[in-house]
Amino acid sequence: MSDEFDNDSQPSGPIGRVLFQVSRALAIFGGFVLCAMAILTTISVTGRSLATVSSMFAPILGDFELIAVGTGVAVLAFLPYCQIRRDNVIVDFFLASAPVRAKASLDALGSIIYGFIMVLFTWRTAVGGVDIYKAGESTYMLSIPRWWTFPLAVFCLALLVVVCGYTLTRNIDDYRHNRLSR
Repeated sequence: MSDEFDNDSQPSGPIGRVLFQVSRALAIFGGFVLCAMAILTTISVTGRSLATVSSMFAPILGDFELIAVGTGVAVLAFLPYCQIRRDNVIVDFFLASAPVRAKASLDALGSIIYGFIMVLFTWRTAVGGVDIYKAGESTYMLSIPRWWTFPLAVFCLALLVVVCGYTLTRNIDDYRHNRLSR
């Protein structure tokens, strides 16, 4: 895979473009979830503070449950986009003057380790979702079935595994061509 990232850090090959667009759409969705959580929190906190003034105002029932669900969804939605853009936290301090092939090798090792861990997370999240579905668990205040977010979580994690595989192939290509594409 010798596709280069263009000026906007987007992969130029067909597989990379598809992964980039799906990851980007998922990240935008995560951004909307974050905005909704900010609005929900603002309304709930305002209602909580005004409830002492008038009984007409009240906090949103189960706001903490919705925020917990939204946080998980948003974080998982951002991960594939972060990986494909290679914007994960990287400590370049020790490798600033290292040869390009050494950096590419360590990037490949990082992609392998991260991908392996995400395979485990995907597997266990799917198993946990099935268990929660079978148990019929729901949230305390709103009685929202807890399994509802698991299919999206598994999709986000599975996409992240695929993106890790893609970035690994890019790291190997970088090593072969003695370059770093960022």
